[in-house]
Amino acid sequence: MNGEIKYSEMRVTIATKDGKDEALGVMTLDEARIKCKELGGLDLILVNKNSEPPVCKIVDYSKYRYMQEKKRKEKARNSKATEVKEVKMSYKIGEHDYSVRLKAATKFISQGNRVRATVVFRGREVQHDKLGFALLDKLAGDMEDICNMEGKPRREGRSLSGILSPTAEVVKSINNAKRAKEKEKKNEKAESLAKKIEEDEEKKVSVAGANGAVASSAATDDLAGSIGGLLDGIDIDDDLDDDVDVDASLDELLGSDKVGDDLFS
Repeated sequence: MNGEIKYSEMRVTIATKDGKDEALGVMTLDEARIKCKELGGLDLILVNKNSEPPVCKIVDYSKYRYMQEKKRKEKARNSKATEVKEVKMSYKIGEHDYSVRLKAATKFISQGNRVRATVVFRGREVQHDKLGFALLDKLAGDMEDICNMEGKPRREGRSLSGILSPTAEVVKSINNAKRAKEKEKKNEKAESLAKKIEEDEEKKVSVAGANGAVASSAATDDLAGSIGGLLDGIDIDDDLDDDVDVDASLDELLGSDKVGDDLFS
């Protein structure tokens, strides 16, 4: 990438908005680097060193790496299951036992697994391998809606085996079910988080209300205390005594009049 590329000449492409590559033609290394700067300081990466000339691509490397990782995960998700289950049987298997093996193989395939169907021979039974091939063909035919036989069955010592793999439709259905389950889990987590946030907000409002009530009560107490302090500075009895002294002084000044006293008594 960039300075690590040592080729003097290369075929250059650039990624378009629709995800396709647009060919810019054959350029020298210096021309390609200049083109990267003109396009906003993008990166030059080597995508195919075996072609003639080598192919390089102008991209935003961080986005390119993200898309490559996304494609890899998608491919792995849609690929056939790597786990191989096995069902064993004899070429002389009875109808009931065959139904049991068929049911087990169907279950494995429906889970996205590959199935190794094996016919086991004992002693001279190996000479009846044609019956073994016929039995495997019958099993594959009974499950043709959900699986395919990978190639032809092969002989390995005293056993005959064939690999059954899920069809593309089965794999797609399994992947869709997984995505739906993952989406459901994400939605449940989002709902749980939203509920928790809502409960936290309600608690904050409740605490704020309680603090407000306490503050209001404290303010009322402060006001009552202030008024009490002012009243403490006033001697009500002294004021009443002053009024009596004033009345006595007027009597002395005007003199006592019995008639007036009778009128105002």
